[in-house]
Amino acid sequence: MKKILTVVVLFAALMTAVPAKAEVKFGLKGGLNLTNMRFDSSVADKSNQAGFFIGPTVKFTLPIVGLGFDASALYDQRSAEVGNEKIKQQSIQIPVNLRYAIGLGSTASIYFFAGPQFGFNVGDKSFTSFDAATATASSWTLKSSNLSANVGLGLMLLGHLQVFANYNFALGKTGEYQSIQGASSMLFEGDTKMNAWQIAVAYYF
Repeated sequence: MKKILTVVVLFAALMTAVPAKAEVKFGLKGGLNLTNMRFDSSVADKSNQAGFFIGPTVKFTLPIVGLGFDASALYDQRSAEVGNEKIKQQSIQIPVNLRYAIGLGSTASIYFFAGPQFGFNVGDKSFTSFDAATATASSWTLKSSNLSANVGLGLMLLGHLQVFANYNFALGKTGEYQSIQGASSMLFEGDTKMNAWQIAVAYYF
């Protein structure tokens, strides 16, 4: 309930702060995550996997040439294979991006954007694995909420279709891990960060 209230308050604050002369457009956004899971130390082999995100979005064009911002509420899925375990993060992500557009004529514009992203985990938070070949037991725990940031660029076509790419990087830890390796029973532990390259499209009505 507290997470839902936080989301409602955030969107209410955004709507209150929008100037009366701003142009507002609503739309739908979706795309792919190319996940990069980082550890404090090299404790396990990992392979990155693709995920996806989708959800409603709103774009505000301010009465200042080229300046605006957008906000979205996205269902976001990311995953990575660590050892013999697949770690999947399912969350609601709320990016809020400041954007600056440069016109390329009457039908297109290129824009740059950056801003914070607030995430709330809605899937499993704990994962465990055991590698019999090396007698290594590992566990991962994802945080209930996280903060990240976006930096990217995009192309706006005909005032409705948007194509963009960005890098989303964690500003704090995404989770924690513990690993007991081999017959020596040595314990390794630390933090993880789940970053992602993102490519997507959005359509504004």
